[in-house]
Amino acid sequence: MKVNFYTPQREYHEKKAEFDAAISNVLESGNFILGQQVSDLEEAVKKYTGAKYAVGVASGTDALVIASDILGFKDGGEVITSPFTFLASASCLAKHNAKPVFVDIDENSFSIDADKIEEKITDKTVGILPIHLFCQMSNMDKIMSIAKKHDLKVLEDAAEAFGMRWKGNGSSYKHSGTVGDMGIFSFFPTKTLGSYGDAGMIVTNDDELGKLAKMFRVHGASKKYHYDYIGYNSRLDSIQAAILLVKLKYIDNAIQKRAQVAKWYEERLSDCEYVRFPKIEGDQKGVYYVFNILAKNRDELAAYLKENGIGNSIYYPIPLHLQKCFDYLGYKEGDFPVAEKLSKEVIALPIYPEITEDEVDCVANTIKAFYRK
Repeated sequence: MKVNFYTPQREYHEKKAEFDAAISNVLESGNFILGQQVSDLEEAVKKYTGAKYAVGVASGTDALVIASDILGFKDGGEVITSPFTFLASASCLAKHNAKPVFVDIDENSFSIDADKIEEKITDKTVGILPIHLFCQMSNMDKIMSIAKKHDLKVLEDAAEAFGMRWKGNGSSYKHSGTVGDMGIFSFFPTKTLGSYGDAGMIVTNDDELGKLAKMFRVHGASKKYHYDYIGYNSRLDSIQAAILLVKLKYIDNAIQKRAQVAKWYEERLSDCEYVRFPKIEGDQKGVYYVFNILAKNRDELAAYLKENGIGNSIYYPIPLHLQKCFDYLGYKEGDFPVAEKLSKEVIALPIYPEITEDEVDCVANTIKAFYRK
């Protein structure tokens, strides 16, 4: 049996009439950028997440770049973040001539090790950029406590974290992206809430930051042709917003289905001594954007799965501190041993709401077959 890593056509065909109608309505309106659907999506995201402001932009990467600019992560300022993440989590800092300062990760959660943040703070530190990775949020209680103590701004990279909620020491759960000063979401097609192209969003509860985000996405304009800042051209397309509005109606069900798939994998692979699972830490509600395992002989396993028609992906094969583009930072192999170790063990298995139990069985059986060789 062939099992794709992701099969978006299934969701489309399941809700084809709704998607087609949503797209047709945009085409009929003739308003293709920042149209009514974008405003409606922003209101829906505000309601779902509890954020006071939600500002649609062209991608999750743009959201990081814009938010970093607004928060002052630039001009030699140091921002503490993780080396075990997608490039955009640190390139958004380098774009503004800020300096990414990496901290190793926690082996159980893959998140930045919050206990190691404070030792990296200097008089040049201006912020912390935690990444909510794979299935859970970073330790936001510890991070916000450190930020308050040292007067630092916090930008949550919640690109993979739509639907995740953190309680920690708080009295109620807070949605990812709404705990720090600003947060961002990516709506890349594979995400838990994914568009049919590129799309992103900035969220905040701060009036001034929300106002600036709205201006920065349209070249820094306070009104048409009146530019208060040098901003960006990063506007959310109405068609993508329309698609996301359809998907948002079913988001809780999609999250539940992902949790069920994760449970299937854990049940079927729990007796495989060569496989380990990440642990969700802290008082939070995780969401399985991807399902990762830590596997012995990972690269050989990945090749075997591919040979047998099983889709898989490796997030992330090279930590950022060892990427060529960050050579100038002066890091070397061995500086972040946990990130380096996990980058050689982690492999993501197919997970999305429409995957079948038979397909999960096939994936699990193929993994076990590899280790029986």
